[in-house]
Amino acid sequence: MTRPMLWNSICAMHHTKDKGDLGVLKAQLDLFEQGFLILNPVTEHAPFDLVGYRGKTFVRIQVKYKSVDRTGSMTVHFRSSWTDKNGTHMRQVDKDEVDLYCIYCPDTDECYYLDPKNYNRSVTLRVEAPKNNQARNVKLARDFRRVP
Repeated sequence: MTRPMLWNSICAMHHTKDKGDLGVLKAQLDLFEQGFLILNPVTEHAPFDLVGYRGKTFVRIQVKYKSVDRTGSMTVHFRSSWTDKNGTHMRQVDKDEVDLYCIYCPDTDECYYLDPKNYNRSVTLRVEAPKNNQARNVKLARDFRRVP
């Protein structure tokens, strides 16, 4: 798989916040190209990273940066994590506070969109074709390119 040039500089940084910032920027551009007006929260403590506005509708969007794993897939867990002086913490996302997940994949340099309410604790999107040619219950990432 050929990676975009930007990938090399991100790998050199390898900082979680830098990756998150890149994911949000890529999401903003992709959403703009899909006809959304982009609104940015003034706080890092909101349960969403940005808000899209299109057709008199506001959409709260959580952005995730996910690389393709060794199986050719990306698994997104609907949880948030943070670290403080007491260690690392995780909690499940309140799906009533987020309308849409945007997954930015640096390997494809594309964004994928899904409604978290349609899934349980996680979802796996397949970027590469399954080696066993399985088709049943496979969610192909390319089918999630547009905002639902």
